[in-house]
Amino acid sequence: MQELRRKGIYIIPNLFTTGNLFCGVFAIMSVFHTQYLTAATAILVGSIFDVLDGKLARLTNTTSRFGVEYDSLSDLVSFGIAPGLLAYAWALQPYGRLGWMGLFLYIVCGALRLARFNVQVSSVESTDFIGLPTPAAAILVATMVMFDGNVFALGDAVRPALTLALIYLLAFLMVSNIRYRSFKGLDLRDRKPFNVLVGFILAFMVLVTIPWIMLFTLSALYVFLGILEKPFVALYRKLDEQPGGRAEEASEDDLEDIEDKNILEKN
Repeated sequence: MQELRRKGIYIIPNLFTTGNLFCGVFAIMSVFHTQYLTAATAILVGSIFDVLDGKLARLTNTTSRFGVEYDSLSDLVSFGIAPGLLAYAWALQPYGRLGWMGLFLYIVCGALRLARFNVQVSSVESTDFIGLPTPAAAILVATMVMFDGNVFALGDAVRPALTLALIYLLAFLMVSNIRYRSFKGLDLRDRKPFNVLVGFILAFMVLVTIPWIMLFTLSALYVFLGILEKPFVALYRKLDEQPGGRAEEASEDDLEDIEDKNILEKN
């Protein structure tokens, strides 16, 4: 405590972390008042604060152990307790004990995920995430509520079953060893091909035109691509190594190039 008082704390990144925490508390209050769309929006805004506090801390070289711990505590409220309560109040209550056990499992797995992240932040998780990040899980829950409220009503028969399956799946993914891309190596300051700019513009236009569908689709893709990426890559490599695969075709092409070169040298 004396060392903390002597060194002080960095104000700017911790203010954004506090904004994230405020969004989480506001989302919980909205759930109590059955304002589910408001709660989902608060979770999304909290995820923006969560991204900005880390970015600002790295850009201004103001990272600290205090900031890491404070960020994790805020994330537990905004991306653990808030989306868990939202899912339970919105769809899981009809399942009784199975519903509130799903709520507890989601929160405890989120807490375990954040604790593991703090331990591995300077080693394993410096490149990719091990397990589904808690903000990604919370965003999927929030965007599903928004999709149901603004685009297509899932119905009282489908909504509880789908939410129950999803909440248990997300809890498992958060504590799994599945690797998820962190995109920390993505540097937009470097020169990129012109098509990259066009792609960003098109994605922005689609996001503005149909935001609820786009947000739900992107969050679902991120969650499920983490599960499917490794099996697809393994299958691709296996097919590539089979007779007649691309590796063999490439070697045959190389052989033809060498033969053509030898003929030209003889001539």
